[in-house]
Amino acid sequence: MARWRDTKQNKNNHKNDTSTKEEFVKVESSPLSVRLRAFLTDTFLITTPILYIVIYLIMGSGEAFSEDRIKGWSIILVVHLLLIIFFWFVKGQTPGLKAYELKIVDALNKGRISFTQSLVRYTATLFAVVSFFLLFLPFFRKDKKTFQDLISRTIIIHE
Repeated sequence: MARWRDTKQNKNNHKNDTSTKEEFVKVESSPLSVRLRAFLTDTFLITTPILYIVIYLIMGSGEAFSEDRIKGWSIILVVHLLLIIFFWFVKGQTPGLKAYELKIVDALNKGRISFTQSLVRYTATLFAVVSFFLLFLPFFRKDKKTFQDLISRTIIIHE
């Protein structure tokens, strides 16, 4: 009977078992509006110059680009992939994410993401943009995670 009373009054001498378990800190992802602004900033800072350089400097003109679109878009996507993967893997943030004080981290341990996660996230982002309906996924989820967050097990948090 005394043991029950001690437990009820929080007078246990037992150590808390949670100290031995690994605890994951639950971190909320940043708001969708801020992530969208960071994405648009990256579009203007990274994608637009790549488009301009490929169309006018590498391909020669808009007409040459329209004649061989597969080659042009292949160059654009490869250069964009290399830049974005570099920023995500090495820095943990692109210029747009940095401008809004956001960072991309592993969803489980809140540390740096791996190269594989960066590659999977980039591919999932392209797939979500092309499929269009996946862009609206965060509006139907309580945790506001995007398709690329779920597939790559990453999350964008406020730094």
